[in-house]
Amino acid sequence: MKFVISHIAKSFEKKEVLRDIDFTFEAGKIYGLLGRNGAGKTTLFNCINSDLKPDSGSFMLEENGQQRSMNSDDIGYVLSTPTVPEFLTGREFLKFFCDINKSRIKQLQDPDAYFDYMSIQPEDRDKLLKDYSHGMKNKMQMIVNIIAEPNLLLLDEPLTSLDVVVAEEMKELLRAQKDGRIIILSTHILDLALDLCDEIVLLSHGVLEPVEKENLDSHEFREKIIAALREEDHV
Repeated sequence: MKFVISHIAKSFEKKEVLRDIDFTFEAGKIYGLLGRNGAGKTTLFNCINSDLKPDSGSFMLEENGQQRSMNSDDIGYVLSTPTVPEFLTGREFLKFFCDINKSRIKQLQDPDAYFDYMSIQPEDRDKLLKDYSHGMKNKMQMIVNIIAEPNLLLLDEPLTSLDVVVAEEMKELLRAQKDGRIIILSTHILDLALDLCDEIVLLSHGVLEPVEKENLDSHEFREKIIAALREEDHV
């Protein structure tokens, strides 16, 4: 399976954020979408998720050599700022999500199995989500995406504000979830991308540029990335 971006462009008034992007992502990998704050990472994700309409271009899934249009069931989106219904408990939220999506869920498990998988303690499962920490809310976002099993999972700076333990748990979870799907993780932190991702794609000046895998650990690679990102200041 492949996710194909063709000639995507997006501008806001006179500011061109995405410039005729062409790129293909393959299943079974975690891609690091690396760029400075304001480079257009969230704009690209919002276009993919149909929260924004691109000025031109298309997004397609390719399966067995055949391309088709994307639909909402294909996409999971974990926001940098967790968005959960805070008037529900963790257990109520999971039950509600499963009830409204039961026709698309392939293998439904008991809620406690998902809580166990995400290391959410028994005493927290019946608390209101408004009383959850940022990291726990982020875990709840991840749980519903694990349940839904989307073909494409978008992660917008998901680990930036988590403590060390939760961040490591989330990394292991993502590594376990990459088989059979495409995961794109946006970040402005180079070391995180190097640690977690199989491939790195640089978003700079509105275009996507792949980075050769054999160069990822080299000093020259780091200097090239930093120089490219620094140029954003002068545009």
